[in-house]
Amino acid sequence: MSWLRAMLADRRILVSLISNDLRARYLTNYLGFLWVFIQPCATTLILWFVFQFGFKAAPHGDFPFVLWLVCGLVPWFFTVEALNSGCTAVKENSFLVKKIVFKVSLLPLVKLSSAVLVHVFFVFILLLLFVIYGYEPNLYWLQVGYYIACLFMLLLAIAWITSSVVIFFPDLSQLVAMATQFGFWLTPVFWDIDAIQGRAASYLRLNPFAYIVEGFRDSLIRDVWFWQRPTQTLFFWGVMIVLMFVGWHTFRKLRPHFADVL
Repeated sequence: MSWLRAMLADRRILVSLISNDLRARYLTNYLGFLWVFIQPCATTLILWFVFQFGFKAAPHGDFPFVLWLVCGLVPWFFTVEALNSGCTAVKENSFLVKKIVFKVSLLPLVKLSSAVLVHVFFVFILLLLFVIYGYEPNLYWLQVGYYIACLFMLLLAIAWITSSVVIFFPDLSQLVAMATQFGFWLTPVFWDIDAIQGRAASYLRLNPFAYIVEGFRDSLIRDVWFWQRPTQTLFFWGVMIVLMFVGWHTFRKLRPHFADVL
């Protein structure tokens, strides 16, 4: 847990870096921070139009298809942004790597924190959509915070691995981008995992990102607590703990060689 102690000890630096990262990414453009929302909203509208009017997708149970779809898209947008930006977190800040007093392990955390701030805003928009459609808030909605925390920890573990390895293997960033494209189709973002039978469904549930997407729908649509799915929950936490251990030790082992390569 040394990374957590480092985060708490350097929380002011962390906040400053997150603020600088957001400004550097968005405020230099003419539309500024609006670009955070334009692309995800455009993607959502395109997918909704294709499946609603092209494939004539029916309402999912008693819920409008658009609500069911956005429940999957919101966590997936965060996943894609965090995976891509987390991978290059150290490489993009090479000038900080050479500073002996700076804790480089904070850099992936900066990228993920920037992404999660945007993600939380999208979650509020998602909840607002439910209210607009006539659904009243309930206790299950609070569970979304649990799944956001789970996703954040999972992505941080992956970012520790990718951000350290990409320095020695630059092509990894392209492989991560490709993996997110494959992952979109392997994760039940726009298809229902309950509609798949047999072993295929069991294998697809092993995807830790499927746990998050289904968790959003459990919280907002199905009214199911995470402890009511003990097998999936225990498996997810097992995978995440292993990845956290591997990620942190990979980062620490490669850290002394960063400055030589960069």
